Amino acid sequence: MQQLSAQDASFVYLETPHTPMHIGSVGIYDPSTAPGGFVRFKDILRFIGERLGGARSFRQRLVRVPFDLDHPYWIEDPEFDIEFHVRHIALPKPGDWRQLCIQVARLHSRPMDLTKPLWEFTIVEGLDNIEGLPPGCFALVSKVHHAAIDGMSGVEMSAAVHDLDASMTPPNKPDDWRPESMPKVAELLTRSYFNSLIQPMRVMETIGRSLPGMGRLANQVRTGDVSIRNARPAPKTRFNGKVCAHRVWDAVPFRLSDIRAIKDAVPDATVNDVILAIVGGALREYMSGKSELPKDTLTAMAPISVRADGEKAALGNLVSAMVVGLGSQIADPLERLRFVHQEAVNSKAMTNAVGARTLTDYSQLMPSALAGLAARLYTRVGAANAHAPAFNCVVTNVPGSRVPLYFAGARMVGMYGTGPVFDGMALINTIYSYGPTIAISFTACRDAMPDPQGYADALRASFRALRDAAVQPAAAPPVEINDNKPAGKLARVKRSMKHG
Repeated sequence: MQQLSAQDASFVYLETPHTPMHIGSVGIYDPSTAPGGFVRFKDILRFIGERLGGARSFRQRLVRVPFDLDHPYWIEDPEFDIEFHVRHIALPKPGDWRQLCIQVARLHSRPMDLTKPLWEFTIVEGLDNIEGLPPGCFALVSKVHHAAIDGMSGVEMSAAVHDLDASMTPPNKPDDWRPESMPKVAELLTRSYFNSLIQPMRVMETIGRSLPGMGRLANQVRTGDVSIRNARPAPKTRFNGKVCAHRVWDAVPFRLSDIRAIKDAVPDATVNDVILAIVGGALREYMSGKSELPKDTLTAMAPISVRADGEKAALGNLVSAMVVGLGSQIADPLERLRFVHQEAVNSKAMTNAVGARTLTDYSQLMPSALAGLAARLYTRVGAANAHAPAFNCVVTNVPGSRVPLYFAGARMVGMYGTGPVFDGMALINTIYSYGPTIAISFTACRDAMPDPQGYADALRASFRALRDAAVQPAAAPPVEINDNKPAGKLARVKRSMKHG
């Protein structure tokens, strides 16, 4: 048994029928590379079954302490059944991109069974009318509860079911997995009692680690090295109230080379800065179209991984966050990018002064029962509608593979992301990179964004405006003048008139 951290447990406490707290991905695969040129569902089941040992999340389930007196535990599920977790559907004809987006949104809106290992894979066939895709492609829509993984550890789970070639060679590492028995109630309550005894020591230790960082931050603010402007509340928008049970989803891919060319237009800017500026421009256009654009900048919460090198495969979440202004109040695309870059630099400095890992540790200080009760009450009374938001949306970046990946012998041709929305935050932008492509995917509450195609179009328009502003056109090549041709004679006459 392994106990969840307070941060992991918070995603369990936030779970309601309207706010399922899972993340996921949408991978699209070309089966022509598989043996025989096609992939059967039973081949997929066998392929995944042979690789379950590659990630602990596959066969671990939650056990909650009575009355949530302590945070839940992971145990190895004694009733694990792979066929419960891997499903199979198909799009109706014509099988276009919009149908896939609707199906992904439907799958993502459904809460998971918290009494089973917290992941689901759905194979979606029938992608026969999507521009740019080879015929016969299928999608793998994954869902994994946020209590089990964050973006970085999710990469480890994805790696378990992907190969670097189409051979489908089984892993040579033996699978020594063993199920566990369900713990007794008395055992859980005893563990809860002893954990409560050491909680005061955890509080003092965390406070002690944070004091030097608080001192550094105060000194940097006093000297002007860090501004506290990022601490302001975000403006209230349609994305910052109570969410409904329904979702929308879409994804917009870009060439990574274009994003890097834009980055070079502003000294020291990063790819993340460019993505944030694109999102800021898209929100500006989308909100302006509804006559709802605030005068102040919209802001985004950007998660930061605090995993050490030895924690890459660790279960659960090891993340902190920074809040960055998106420059939505700025019309000029390049000025918006400069603004975002300065905001990101300042926010990173604030986080680094205190220590991202220390900020994460503060989540351990709230008693579990109180944390669960607070999360449920926040949703039940609609508190998100009654206060200023800390940020307007989430922008999270998940690094992907630079080399081709294969699933059951089928080559991946596209990878996109999904994420949770919850009361007070109805829009999450998930950034996935794969090969030469980087994509902005977004998940939103349908009430807050009834027209996802409008926001997708706004992302494309924001990118084009930023690219055109950042990448200066090359100088026109000199025109060769041939004096033996009429055009050459005319040019010679014009020059003589100009200088004569």
